[in-house]
Amino acid sequence: MPDGKLWAVSDLHVAFAENRKIVEALHPESEDDWLIVAGDIGEMAADVGWALDLLSSRYAKVIWTPGNHELWTPREDPVQLRGDERYQHLVGLARAAGVLTPEDPYPVWTGAGGPVVVAPLFLLYDYSFRTETAPTKAEALRQAYDTGVVCSDEFLLHPDPYPSRDAWCRARVAATERRLDACGTDLPMVLVNHYPLVRHPTRILHYPEFAQWCGTDLTADWHVRYPVRVAVYGHLHIPRTTWYDEVRFEEVSVGYPREWKRPGHPRTVPRQILPGPATGGPGPARRP
Repeated sequence: MPDGKLWAVSDLHVAFAENRKIVEALHPESEDDWLIVAGDIGEMAADVGWALDLLSSRYAKVIWTPGNHELWTPREDPVQLRGDERYQHLVGLARAAGVLTPEDPYPVWTGAGGPVVVAPLFLLYDYSFRTETAPTKAEALRQAYDTGVVCSDEFLLHPDPYPSRDAWCRARVAATERRLDACGTDLPMVLVNHYPLVRHPTRILHYPEFAQWCGTDLTADWHVRYPVRVAVYGHLHIPRTTWYDEVRFEEVSVGYPREWKRPGHPRTVPRQILPGPATGGPGPARRP
């Protein structure tokens, strides 16, 4: 059995020089280590390729799934592809670097804490993580605009050829669900998504209106429906370990320099996923 560990990181945001140095400093502990990169490397396609090339040259295996920032189409990026065409271009960059993507067969980690299937997911969001006073997507967006808390996705993340980002999300969820159902394995799983699979982690956001860009209720039972050992996510820039229904959830983001430089901010980069606690979180099981 390999002696390596399974690690994860997200929200590298390498457009910031301080964050680029963090990526340049990432090295495995063992030649058998794997690294999960759970999205938001950066906005420019060249930056995504640079980071994946570098990390793939160091870790035995790198597994990537996109965040929202990779899917932006900034005017400054020579790659002006939009929506699914941009995603497929990024998948090509990852594959060229030897990195596994949500479009590839799910690998099996056989090191410490294994064997487990590591499944990178690309699911997006559908505005269902709304506040209690917003019964519809339109009302949720109105609240966000009224409070000045609007995700830049509204201007930079294009859903082409889908009519909306939520329609793209529903298509991705349906396709991924079929794939997970057809896995045909009794092995436990590590599910990797840029967004949390359950709504509960968004409850501590300083601006609750932002939660609508943070996931979908369509995945609320996936951590118990499938044999999930760990659910890995980022996006919230609140790195921590939580437990739902005795399943461990790991938020693995680096975040922006203004965030990770704050006193008391956890600076464990990357975060160890396996080996880890075998089962059961602190206290009783909780429904999200």
